[in-house]
Amino acid sequence: MKFFRLPLFLITFVAFASPSKSAESLDQTINYLIDYVVNSKATFIRNGTSHTPAEAADHIKAKYAHFKKDITTPEDFIRLSASKSILSGKPYLVRLPDGKEMHLDAWLTDALKQHRSHS
Repeated sequence: MKFFRLPLFLITFVAFASPSKSAESLDQTINYLIDYVVNSKATFIRNGTSHTPAEAADHIKAKYAHFKKDITTPEDFIRLSASKSILSGKPYLVRLPDGKEMHLDAWLTDALKQHRSHS
């Protein structure tokens, strides 16, 4: 019986190029961020108009569908789908239950960092 020998560099490449079983897919991470919006107790402000978490999530999902071919990272998703209005250029805002307002992209970036640190 003959054994086939793979060069060491090829074995190493395959081992490191294969995704980890614990690695989360892009879609899973984006779904986490959308769920984060839906389950928040925040008010979302788009072009000066307040929206519920469900309305904000629906809008972000629609923009994600529009930009999906350009999105390869969660950061791309936040930048293209949850940062500002395409029509007015105004940033999306989130008003937290304590009244503090911040840019939605910064809020979601913080949520992403927390999510990654717990994954």
